[in-house]
Amino acid sequence: MIELEDVRKSYEHGQVHALNGVTIEIGKGEVVSLMGPSGCGKSTLLNIIGMLDQADSGRTLIAGRPIDSHAPGFLYRREMVGMIFQFHHLIPALSLLENVILPLQPLKSTMSEKRRKAKSLLESCGLGERLEFDPRRISGGERQRAAVARALVNDPCILLADEPTGSLDSQTGKALMNFILEYCRKRNITILLVTHDSDIARMADRVLHMSDGKIR
Repeated sequence: MIELEDVRKSYEHGQVHALNGVTIEIGKGEVVSLMGPSGCGKSTLLNIIGMLDQADSGRTLIAGRPIDSHAPGFLYRREMVGMIFQFHHLIPALSLLENVILPLQPLKSTMSEKRRKAKSLLESCGLGERLEFDPRRISGGERQRAAVARALVNDPCILLADEPTGSLDSQTGKALMNFILEYCRKRNITILLVTHDSDIARMADRVLHMSDGKIR
């Protein structure tokens, strides 16, 4: 599902080498965790797979096609990729239901269909009683579950998760990760998870280690 071959990325006019020849292959429905020290290139790698950034060189294939062929990036993310971040990035002025509906807005389905889909996913996340709450009125774990619902509402083929449990206590983090894994495995969604938590990492099918812009 995801193939990278000798992918390189530099910043600061070539002075900072974020990715230094990354080669990996992740199968359809596989759950892979990526560990490594801060600044080793993990988030850069996710951003390239999510088309939030572009590699300087190397080859990136998504579902057997060069990633550029999936352009433009916003359509690629809308149709194929869900993204979860360490901090939920929910919009405070919107209810949880409205936050989850947002990725569905460009689609041709009716508003009632969009509301029904978002409501169902929030209920699956244990937030059925919080649909009309704004993010400031709920706990950190509930906010992150709403962010997970938003990432999954478009039925992505790939889920990219950058420290999704990093701002949560260990018990809440494991519960959230269990939900993500159960949901995605039922739907054969490929997951690439960046984490510093070895307990969370071991929940994946495979653990990769990264340092100095390389997979070790």
